[in-house]
Amino acid sequence: MNELISKRWSPRAFSADATISDSELRTVLEAGRWAPSHGNSQPSRFLVGVRGTPAFDSIFEVLTRGNKTWAHRASVLLIGCVITSDDRGEIPNVEFGLGLAMENMALQATDLGLISHMMGGFDKEAARTAFAMPDDVRPLVAMALGRHGDLADLPEDLQAREQRERKRLPLTETVFTGTWGRSLLG
Repeated sequence: MNELISKRWSPRAFSADATISDSELRTVLEAGRWAPSHGNSQPSRFLVGVRGTPAFDSIFEVLTRGNKTWAHRASVLLIGCVITSDDRGEIPNVEFGLGLAMENMALQATDLGLISHMMGGFDKEAARTAFAMPDDVRPLVAMALGRHGDLADLPEDLQAREQRERKRLPLTETVFTGTWGRSLLG
C-alpha cells in the first residue's frame, strides 16, 4: 500500500499562525478536480475560504459548536458540494464523486506536508443560505486545511483523541465473498 494512504489522518491541532500558499491550495484543489466520477459528470464544487476573509468566516459560522473549538486555527476552510443535474439530466452517484474528490484532496494535502480534517458537522441549510446556493447544489462535507499546530491549543478531550492509536477494522470483517459475512480472507 502507498505510504501516503496510511500517513493521512484527521488531526485537529492546526497552527493558527501558518498559511497555505496559493500554489499549495491550487494543487490541493486540482487533485480534487481530477477525481473519478460517474460518467465523468464531475459533480464536485467547492466553496473556499482562506483565514482572514469573509468566506472563511461564513464557513466557520455554519460549523457545529464542537468543530468551532478547533477549526478557527485552520488556514483554509472549504465546503464540498455537489451539483445534482447537468445538461444530460439528473446526475447519479454524486456523493461518490465528491467523496473521491475529497479523498484526492486529503491525500494531496498530506503529500504537501499539510494536514486536513473532513467534517460532517455543519449546518447545511445555513451554508446554502450564506452562499446563495442554487436549488440543484447540495453541500455535503466541510474540510479544514493547514499545518500541524500545538496539541496544547486543543481542549483536553480533543488532545486525548489526537493521541489515541488509529484503528481500522480488519479485512476479515469488511471483505466478503459468496454470502454476506463470509470473509474472503479466511
